[in-house]
Amino acid sequence: METLVVNWNVNPVIVQLGGFELRYYSLLFVAGFILGWYIVKSFFKREGISEKLLDPMLYMLLICTIVGARLGHCIFYQPDYYFGSWAGFWEIFMPWKGGLASHGGTIAIILGIWWYAKKYGPKNDFDFVWVLDHLVIPVSFAACFIRLGNLFNSEIYGAPTSLPWGFVFQRNGETVPCHPTQLYEAGTYLLLGIALMILYWKKLDKMCRGSFVGIFLIVCFGSRFLIEFIKNDQVGFEAGMALNMGQLLSIPFVLLGIGFLIYAYKKKLPAEAVHPKPAPKEETHYARPKER
Repeated sequence: METLVVNWNVNPVIVQLGGFELRYYSLLFVAGFILGWYIVKSFFKREGISEKLLDPMLYMLLICTIVGARLGHCIFYQPDYYFGSWAGFWEIFMPWKGGLASHGGTIAIILGIWWYAKKYGPKNDFDFVWVLDHLVIPVSFAACFIRLGNLFNSEIYGAPTSLPWGFVFQRNGETVPCHPTQLYEAGTYLLLGIALMILYWKKLDKMCRGSFVGIFLIVCFGSRFLIEFIKNDQVGFEAGMALNMGQLLSIPFVLLGIGFLIYAYKKKLPAEAVHPKPAPKEETHYARPKER
Protein backbone atom coordinates (compact mmCIF):
# COMPACT_ATOMS: atom_id res chain seq x y z
CA MET A 1 0.00 0.00 0.00
CA GLU A 2 1.43 3.37 -1.04
CA THR A 3 1.87 6.07 1.55
CA LEU A 4 -0.18 9.18 0.83
CA VAL A 5 2.26 12.09 0.45
CA VAL A 6 2.35 15.50 -1.21
CA ASN A 7 4.92 15.82 -3.97
CA TRP A 8 5.82 19.51 -3.69
CA ASN A 9 7.54 20.99 -6.71
CA VAL A 10 6.05 24.48 -6.98
CA ASN A 11 8.16 27.14 -8.70
CA PRO A 12 8.63 29.93 -6.11
CA VAL A 13 8.74 32.53 -8.90
CA ILE A 14 5.32 33.62 -10.18
CA VAL A 15 6.60 35.73 -13.08
CA GLN A 16 10.03 36.80 -14.28
CA LEU A 17 10.72 39.80 -16.53
CA GLY A 18 14.41 40.17 -17.25
CA GLY A 19 16.17 40.55 -13.91
CA PHE A 20 12.88 41.17 -12.04
CA GLU A 21 11.24 38.28 -10.21
CA LEU A 22 7.86 38.28 -8.49
CA ARG A 23 7.89 35.48 -5.93
CA TYR A 24 5.09 34.02 -3.83
CA TYR A 25 7.09 34.92 -0.71
CA SER A 26 7.23 38.62 -1.64
CA LEU A 27 3.54 38.68 -2.56
CA LEU A 28 2.50 37.05 0.72
CA PHE A 29 4.85 39.31 2.69
CA VAL A 30 3.23 42.44 1.24
CA ALA A 31 -0.27 40.97 1.59
CA GLY A 32 0.35 40.50 5.31
CA PHE A 33 1.15 44.19 5.72
CA ILE A 34 -1.87 45.30 3.69
CA LEU A 35 -4.22 43.10 5.73
CA GLY A 36 -2.61 44.33 8.93
CA TRP A 37 -3.11 47.97 7.89
CA TYR A 38 -6.86 47.45 7.49
CA ILE A 39 -7.13 45.54 10.77
CA VAL A 40 -5.35 48.26 12.75
CA LYS A 41 -7.43 50.90 10.95
CA SER A 42 -10.59 49.25 12.29
CA PHE A 43 -9.08 49.25 15.79
CA PHE A 44 -8.22 52.96 15.58
CA LYS A 45 -11.69 53.81 14.32
CA ARG A 46 -13.37 51.85 17.11
CA GLU A 47 -11.27 53.43 19.86
CA GLY A 48 -11.14 57.00 18.56
CA ILE A 49 -7.47 57.13 17.54
CA SER A 50 -6.58 59.38 14.59
CA GLU A 51 -6.12 57.42 11.35
CA LYS A 52 -3.33 59.85 10.41
CA LEU A 53 -1.11 57.79 12.71
CA LEU A 54 -1.48 54.67 10.55
CA ASP A 55 1.06 55.67 7.90
CA PRO A 56 4.00 56.28 10.28
CA MET A 57 3.14 53.00 12.00
CA LEU A 58 3.21 51.14 8.66
CA TYR A 59 6.58 52.64 7.67
CA MET A 60 8.01 51.83 11.09
CA LEU A 61 6.85 48.21 10.91
CA LEU A 62 8.18 47.71 7.37
CA ILE A 63 11.63 49.04 8.24
CA CYS A 64 11.86 47.20 11.56
CA THR A 65 10.67 43.89 10.11
CA ILE A 66 13.11 43.84 7.20
CA VAL A 67 16.12 45.31 9.02
CA GLY A 68 15.54 43.36 12.24
CA ALA A 69 14.87 40.03 10.56
CA ARG A 70 17.94 40.42 8.36
CA LEU A 71 20.26 41.41 11.20
CA GLY A 72 18.78 38.66 13.36
CA HIS A 73 19.74 36.03 10.81
CA CYS A 74 23.22 37.47 10.30
CA ILE A 75 23.98 37.81 14.03
CA PHE A 76 22.28 34.70 15.46
CA TYR A 77 22.74 32.16 12.68
CA GLN A 78 25.75 33.02 10.48
CA PRO A 79 27.95 35.60 12.25
CA ASP A 80 31.16 33.95 10.99
CA TYR A 81 30.11 34.37 7.37
CA TYR A 82 28.64 37.90 7.52
CA PHE A 83 31.23 39.39 9.85
CA GLY A 84 34.22 37.31 8.79
CA SER A 85 34.96 39.06 5.50
CA TRP A 86 34.08 42.21 3.57
CA ALA A 87 32.28 40.13 0.93
CA GLY A 88 30.07 38.59 3.60
CA PHE A 89 29.54 41.92 5.34
CA TRP A 90 28.18 43.58 2.19
CA GLU A 91 25.69 40.73 1.80
CA ILE A 92 24.04 41.88 5.03
CA PHE A 93 22.48 44.63 2.89
CA MET A 94 21.15 42.10 0.35
CA PRO A 95 18.13 40.45 2.03
CA TRP A 96 16.89 39.17 -1.33
CA LYS A 97 19.71 36.62 -1.21
CA GLY A 98 17.89 34.91 1.64
CA GLY A 99 18.25 34.84 5.39
CA LEU A 100 15.58 36.40 7.64
CA ALA A 101 15.03 35.50 11.29
CA SER A 102 11.67 36.11 12.96
CA HIS A 103 13.29 36.59 16.39
CA GLY A 104 15.38 39.49 15.07
CA GLY A 105 12.30 41.00 13.44
CA THR A 106 10.39 40.73 16.72
CA ILE A 107 13.12 42.51 18.68
CA ALA A 108 13.30 45.33 16.11
CA ILE A 109 9.50 45.69 16.04
CA ILE A 110 9.36 45.99 19.84
CA LEU A 111 12.01 48.73 19.72
CA GLY A 112 10.14 50.45 16.88
CA ILE A 113 6.87 50.35 18.80
CA TRP A 114 8.60 51.87 21.83
CA TRP A 115 9.74 54.79 19.64
CA TYR A 116 6.29 55.12 18.04
CA ALA A 117 4.47 55.14 21.40
CA LYS A 118 6.89 57.68 22.86
CA LYS A 119 6.51 60.02 19.87
CA TYR A 120 2.76 59.80 19.25
CA GLY A 121 1.27 58.25 22.38
CA PRO A 122 1.20 61.13 24.90
CA LYS A 123 -0.92 63.36 22.64
CA ASN A 124 -3.21 60.57 21.47
CA ASP A 125 -4.06 58.74 24.70
CA PHE A 126 -2.15 55.48 24.21
CA ASP A 127 1.05 53.94 25.53
CA PHE A 128 3.65 51.33 24.60
CA VAL A 129 1.71 48.32 25.90
CA TRP A 130 -1.51 49.50 24.21
CA VAL A 131 0.25 49.54 20.83
CA LEU A 132 1.73 46.08 21.45
CA ASP A 133 -1.67 44.68 22.34
CA HIS A 134 -3.22 45.96 19.13
CA LEU A 135 -0.38 45.07 16.77
CA VAL A 136 0.08 41.43 17.78
CA ILE A 137 -3.31 40.59 16.23
CA PRO A 138 -2.39 41.55 12.63
CA VAL A 139 1.16 40.29 13.22
CA SER A 140 -0.31 36.81 13.81
CA PHE A 141 -1.86 36.82 10.34
CA ALA A 142 1.27 38.32 8.75
CA ALA A 143 3.38 35.56 10.34
CA CYS A 144 0.99 32.99 8.85
CA PHE A 145 1.49 34.51 5.38
CA ILE A 146 5.27 34.53 5.77
CA ARG A 147 5.35 30.84 6.68
CA LEU A 148 3.23 30.09 3.61
CA GLY A 149 5.86 32.01 1.65
CA ASN A 150 8.50 29.69 3.14
CA LEU A 151 6.46 26.74 1.90
CA PHE A 152 6.44 28.11 -1.65
CA ASN A 153 10.22 28.58 -1.34
CA SER A 154 10.58 24.94 -0.20
CA GLU A 155 12.56 26.06 2.85
CA ILE A 156 12.50 25.72 6.65
CA TYR A 157 10.85 22.29 6.66
CA GLY A 158 11.16 19.35 9.01
CA ALA A 159 12.70 15.94 9.33
CA PRO A 160 11.48 12.87 7.43
CA THR A 161 8.07 11.57 8.48
CA SER A 162 5.78 8.61 7.77
CA LEU A 163 2.65 10.66 8.43
CA PRO A 164 0.21 10.86 5.51
CA TRP A 165 0.58 14.63 5.11
CA GLY A 166 4.34 14.57 4.59
CA PHE A 167 5.72 16.74 1.78
CA VAL A 168 8.41 15.60 -0.65
CA PHE A 169 10.29 18.82 -1.43
CA GLN A 170 11.47 17.81 -4.87
CA ARG A 171 13.10 21.13 -5.75
CA ASN A 172 15.64 20.46 -3.01
CA GLY A 173 16.33 16.94 -4.21
CA GLU A 174 14.34 15.29 -1.41
CA THR A 175 13.01 11.81 -2.14
CA VAL A 176 11.27 11.06 1.18
CA PRO A 177 8.34 12.91 2.76
CA CYS A 178 9.21 15.48 5.43
CA HIS A 179 7.22 17.36 8.04
CA PRO A 180 5.73 20.52 6.43
CA THR A 181 6.62 22.57 9.50
CA GLN A 182 5.82 25.74 7.55
CA LEU A 183 2.16 24.64 7.60
CA TYR A 184 2.32 23.69 11.28
CA GLU A 185 3.48 27.20 12.15
CA ALA A 186 1.17 28.92 9.66
CA GLY A 187 -1.84 27.07 11.07
CA THR A 188 -0.88 27.93 14.64
CA TYR A 189 -0.46 31.63 13.83
CA LEU A 190 -3.76 31.70 11.91
CA LEU A 191 -5.68 30.18 14.83
CA LEU A 192 -3.90 32.52 17.25
CA GLY A 193 -4.87 35.55 15.15
CA ILE A 194 -8.50 34.43 14.95
CA ALA A 195 -8.66 33.83 18.72
CA LEU A 196 -7.15 37.24 19.52
CA MET A 197 -9.49 38.91 17.03
CA ILE A 198 -12.51 37.31 18.70
CA LEU A 199 -11.28 38.44 22.12
CA TYR A 200 -10.84 41.97 20.80
CA TRP A 201 -14.28 42.33 19.24
CA LYS A 202 -16.24 40.39 21.88
CA LYS A 203 -14.36 40.90 25.16
CA LEU A 204 -12.34 44.12 24.81
CA ASP A 205 -14.13 45.78 27.73
CA LYS A 206 -13.14 42.86 29.98
CA MET A 207 -9.51 42.55 28.82
CA CYS A 208 -6.62 44.18 30.67
CA ARG A 209 -3.77 46.00 28.96
CA GLY A 210 -0.91 43.61 28.29
CA SER A 211 -3.06 40.49 28.03
CA PHE A 212 -3.15 40.39 24.21
CA VAL A 213 0.61 40.64 23.79
CA GLY A 214 1.14 38.20 26.67
CA ILE A 215 -1.04 35.55 25.04
CA PHE A 216 0.59 36.18 21.66
CA LEU A 217 4.17 35.78 22.89
CA ILE A 218 3.44 32.62 24.87
CA VAL A 219 1.50 30.87 22.10
CA CYS A 220 3.61 32.08 19.17
CA PHE A 221 7.02 31.33 20.60
CA GLY A 222 5.86 28.41 22.73
CA SER A 223 4.60 26.65 19.59
CA ARG A 224 7.77 27.66 17.75
CA PHE A 225 9.84 26.06 20.53
CA LEU A 226 7.93 22.77 20.19
CA ILE A 227 7.90 22.66 16.38
CA GLU A 228 11.66 23.19 16.29
CA PHE A 229 12.10 19.65 17.68
CA ILE A 230 11.04 18.22 14.32
CA LYS A 231 12.54 20.94 12.11
CA ASN A 232 15.79 20.51 10.24
CA ASP A 233 18.80 22.48 11.45
CA GLN A 234 19.04 25.86 9.73
CA VAL A 235 22.82 26.17 10.04
CA GLY A 236 25.67 23.72 10.59
CA PHE A 237 26.57 24.66 14.16
CA GLU A 238 23.12 23.55 15.40
CA ALA A 239 24.01 19.90 14.80
CA GLY A 240 24.26 18.09 18.11
CA MET A 241 22.74 20.92 20.16
CA ALA A 242 20.14 19.86 22.74
CA LEU A 243 18.17 23.00 21.90
CA ASN A 244 18.72 24.74 18.58
CA MET A 245 19.10 28.49 18.09
CA GLY A 246 15.39 28.98 17.32
CA GLN A 247 14.47 27.36 20.63
CA LEU A 248 17.05 29.25 22.66
CA LEU A 249 15.78 32.53 21.21
CA SER A 250 12.14 31.57 21.84
CA ILE A 251 12.54 31.03 25.58
CA PRO A 252 13.04 34.74 26.48
CA PHE A 253 9.95 35.69 24.47
CA VAL A 254 7.81 33.11 26.28
CA LEU A 255 9.07 34.48 29.61
CA LEU A 256 8.34 38.01 28.40
CA GLY A 257 4.80 36.92 27.56
CA ILE A 258 4.34 35.59 31.08
CA GLY A 259 5.65 38.93 32.36
CA PHE A 260 3.03 40.81 30.35
CA LEU A 261 0.25 38.64 31.77
CA ILE A 262 1.50 39.36 35.29
CA TYR A 263 1.59 43.07 34.39
CA ALA A 264 -1.99 42.88 33.10
CA TYR A 265 -3.18 41.10 36.25
CA LYS A 266 -1.52 43.54 38.64
CA LYS A 267 -2.17 46.83 36.83
CA LYS A 268 -5.68 46.02 35.61
CA LEU A 269 -5.58 48.88 33.11
CA PRO A 270 -8.27 48.77 30.40
CA ALA A 271 -7.08 47.26 27.12
CA GLU A 272 -8.97 49.87 25.09
CA ALA A 273 -7.83 53.46 24.72
CA VAL A 274 -9.21 55.76 27.39
CA HIS A 275 -9.73 59.38 26.38
CA PRO A 276 -9.98 61.99 29.14
CA LYS A 277 -13.33 63.71 29.27
CA PRO A 278 -13.21 67.38 28.30
CA ALA A 279 -13.54 69.80 31.18
CA PRO A 280 -17.07 71.20 31.50
CA LYS A 281 -17.50 74.67 30.10
CA GLU A 282 -18.13 77.37 32.64
CA GLU A 283 -21.49 79.03 32.24
CA THR A 284 -21.36 82.71 31.50
CA HIS A 285 -23.80 84.81 33.50
CA TYR A 286 -24.84 88.12 32.11
CA ALA A 287 -26.03 90.87 34.44
CA ARG A 288 -29.71 91.61 34.04
CA PRO A 289 -30.33 95.26 33.10
CA LYS A 290 -31.91 97.28 35.84
CA GLU A 291 -35.54 98.33 35.36
CA ARG A 292 -36.17 102.02 35.22
